[in-house]
Amino acid sequence: MSGNIEATKRFYLEFLGFHLVMDMDWIITFASPSNPTAQINVVVNQEKIVDHDQAITIEVDDVDQLYEKALEMKLDITKNINDEPWGARRFFVKDPNGVIINVMNHSDENP
Repeated sequence: MSGNIEATKRFYLEFLGFHLVMDMDWIITFASPSNPTAQINVVVNQEKIVDHDQAITIEVDDVDQLYEKALEMKLDITKNINDEPWGARRFFVKDPNGVIINVMNHSDENP
């Protein structure tokens, strides 16, 4: 849900590079450019979403490049980029609705 649909569009379009595939004023849908069946729906709502642990994981080709972009855009990074023992490199960032996104990729050795 989103109480700020324009900020939500900016986050998913400009930061993550998704495509806006549906906008019906009360619901919008974003699709992955490389896998159009991977989609995120956001319902327009005026209620504030309570902060919570990560809700969505998005695997990307270049997690370091997106981390730098998040810093440049002054996004709310809740966990700095790091390498996990199981082969993932990731960071957490809040979208404009308070949803924590796990932005990550796997090393070639541990997909």
